Amino acid sequence: MERFDELFKKYNCELQDDQVKKEVEQMLADHFAENNNSEVYATCLSLIDLTSLNGTDTEKQIVDMTQKVNEFKTHFPSLPNVGAICVYPSMVPVVKKNLIPKIGIASVAAGFPASQTFIEVKIAETSMAVMEGASEIDVVISIGKFLSGQYEEVREELQEIKAACRGSHLKVIIESGALLSATNIKKASVLSMSAGADFIKTSTGKIPVAATPEATYIMCSAIREWHEHTGEKIGYKPAGGIVTTEDAVKHYTIVKEVLGEEWLNNKLFRIGASRLANNLLSDITGKEVKYF
Repeated sequence: MERFDELFKKYNCELQDDQVKKEVEQMLADHFAENNNSEVYATCLSLIDLTSLNGTDTEKQIVDMTQKVNEFKTHFPSLPNVGAICVYPSMVPVVKKNLIPKIGIASVAAGFPASQTFIEVKIAETSMAVMEGASEIDVVISIGKFLSGQYEEVREELQEIKAACRGSHLKVIIESGALLSATNIKKASVLSMSAGADFIKTSTGKIPVAATPEATYIMCSAIREWHEHTGEKIGYKPAGGIVTTEDAVKHYTIVKEVLGEEWLNNKLFRIGASRLANNLLSDITGKEVKYF
């Protein structure tokens, strides 16, 4: 436990929720307007992990979604395509078989969304998703273990899952809405990066509180400090509840202000969303679009 106390102290994990809220409100008041334009909307479109994680998903629905991505440039030649398609593990081969553009294939794995299963199952599911073609793996930390202070177990699990990813990127979901405090969000972010996360991600989208501006501010601050200490650039992905163009621009603004323009690309910044793409397209074109 002592070494984790030292780790958390090094990254200034003792935060005040009220102060974080004030800083976020001020940041958005100062900078939101300058980013609220069509150029940023187009960038946000390129950051999307186009997501379908429903228990009712069928192969046909996933094929149809993939075909929309394939044909996107035919319909919108001046706009960038999405960053990746994100699906359940069993749908990875469906996307792999049908996807034409060279974009990411992301898969949730390791007992998503609760992470309440055996580590052997988590590793097996991760390995199988990679074997079937997933270039990115999104997994949830063991939230109960984290909240119980079992930091070593949480990190060891993530390290084993990271090894199972082989060459694929690991996105670690901290489920920020379940962590109850800014301090816990910062600790979970630092812990995940110390375990080898390539990205840290807010949420599964399966609980009421998902990606908030405050969570984005805290997690991006952790990434900035990690980069200052290690030189490593860790990616960031807010997900869950980001539906409107305004939502996307708020998160974009915070990432830009905290991490800088180097992070404003889909190698280091993704937005997990299912409905956002159509809203961005509508605001870019000035008419209602229901493409995806």
